[in-house]
Amino acid sequence: MTQIFHSMIAAILGISEKQIGQTLSLLDDGATIPFISRYRKEMTGGLDEVQIESIRTHYEKLKETAKRKETIVATIREQGKMTPELQKRIDDTWDSTALEDIYLPYKPKRKTRAEAARQKGLEPLATL
Repeated sequence: MTQIFHSMIAAILGISEKQIGQTLSLLDDGATIPFISRYRKEMTGGLDEVQIESIRTHYEKLKETAKRKETIVATIREQGKMTPELQKRIDDTWDSTALEDIYLPYKPKRKTRAEAARQKGLEPLATL
């Protein structure tokens, strides 16, 4: 999964996958952005602070989107409405807005008090 993230970030930012991998490993090790840009230029290929921050931001966004995709797939499977076509659409989507648009018809609706009363058979009392 991380290799997919590296290639996606490389395509977006125009930076090599090797630079992205090195930068993310330094960030995972706890190095700060200023430290990386000043003292680890040889590892990152001379990336500046703005580029490193952009890499970190895109990586975090992709991780959040992947987590959301897992939740959406699990919810739709619980409902028994998952199809291979829908699974492919979810897998191919990395934009959070488009992902939520795909999920919208399957999103569980909140129960209102009126709906709860109808389920309990109290609707005839309300129409009196």
